[in-house]
Amino acid sequence: MPGEDIVDIYTADRRPTGRTCVRYSPMGPGEHRQVIHICIFDHDGRMLIQHRVKTKSTFPGFWDVSVGGGVDSGETPQQAATRELREELGLDHVFDRAPAVSLDTEKVFDDFFVIRMDLDPKDLAIQESELDDVAWATRDEIEDMVREGTFIPYHPGLLDYLFHVGSVGTTEYRT
Repeated sequence: MPGEDIVDIYTADRRPTGRTCVRYSPMGPGEHRQVIHICIFDHDGRMLIQHRVKTKSTFPGFWDVSVGGGVDSGETPQQAATRELREELGLDHVFDRAPAVSLDTEKVFDDFFVIRMDLDPKDLAIQESELDDVAWATRDEIEDMVREGTFIPYHPGLLDYLFHVGSVGTTEYRT
């Protein structure tokens, strides 16, 4: 149908099958799709987080990492990250490196990109159909939100690793 997002289907070892489907439609055994996440850190070690609108199909009304979205059919994860950053926050950045971490979760390959930039969240052009707020948060603040059930429940080890990468060296970007 028009307006539906079409995604490529991959095998469990991340090889393209040559087939596509509508995002979120059921897939067969061993089939996966790709999703990207972008974690933006400032020089104080805080992560920019977004509050998902209540109409989202997954985790409505939850806080999440800076940017997230599906990889459309024909896109690389880097191209999807570039597109999603522009769509969700109004920022231009070309992702030309491998993700900081890639996870093989049930039916999804999750690629996490990490960048550092100092910015004022009030200056962002947020995509109001996807998110309704952004804010800087420390690791402890996010951990509290996960415990309270207001942040997507990422594994604590993943969050620790992302904060580590965000503090020791990432792609620099200045607004």
